[in-house]
Amino acid sequence: MTKLHNPWPYPQLVAHRGAGRQAPENTLAAFRLGASRGFLMMEYDVKLSKDGVAVLLHDDTVDRTSNATGIAGDRTLAELADIDFGAWHSPQYAGEPIPTLYSIAAYTLANGIRSNIEIKPTTGLEAETGTQVARLAQKLWAHADVPPLISSFSEQALEAALQEAPMLPRALLIEDEVPADWQQRLEKLQCIGINPSNRHITRELIGAMCAAGYHVAVWTVNDADRARDLFNWGCSAVITDEINTMAPGKFHFG
Repeated sequence: MTKLHNPWPYPQLVAHRGAGRQAPENTLAAFRLGASRGFLMMEYDVKLSKDGVAVLLHDDTVDRTSNATGIAGDRTLAELADIDFGAWHSPQYAGEPIPTLYSIAAYTLANGIRSNIEIKPTTGLEAETGTQVARLAQKLWAHADVPPLISSFSEQALEAALQEAPMLPRALLIEDEVPADWQQRLEKLQCIGINPSNRHITRELIGAMCAAGYHVAVWTVNDADRARDLFNWGCSAVITDEINTMAPGKFHFG
């Protein structure tokens, strides 16, 4: 297991779902906007289409972020490609397509952007999604100087990713309060870090996590003062929607 004496190989400021508030989340348009604000790392959600293609989408369904309805995993890539994933956000993004992991890897690698790939399986496909996403990520980033960070709330998906591509670094996402056995879970999954919720993380917990050798990346942090506190307590990174005041070059760490 990698300990904290191994440096965090990623930027400290991470754009959540690209620029997922100011542009349609998890789309190339959001990535371009985040990059235009100076972000050099993006966090994004990946699941599988019906025909096993890794695509970017947060929810099980397409309802919230498109002009269609239904479970994304019930559609092939060709069917998903016919859906508008931009107009729901604002007219200027009408026609924005769903990206594949392949296309996002090409964009991020060409532009020097690091990736935090969150495995976001369709319910019931946790292990399969972990395996397929890890396999593809290992292939797409095979010649990259820094591999993507693989994270998930699903321990089953992370276990599958570990078995498929053990060299890819992993982090366990925590939705609610940090469980008492967090260290045992990280050890089992051979994680380099833990990504707890900003709502439930404390200075004491961060201290314990760092002392145990783990990197801490907190989500979702949209207040600059809170972010400074987290960094002072030992966080390696924060994941943010606030691409303006917390943009690299504008955010002051101390």
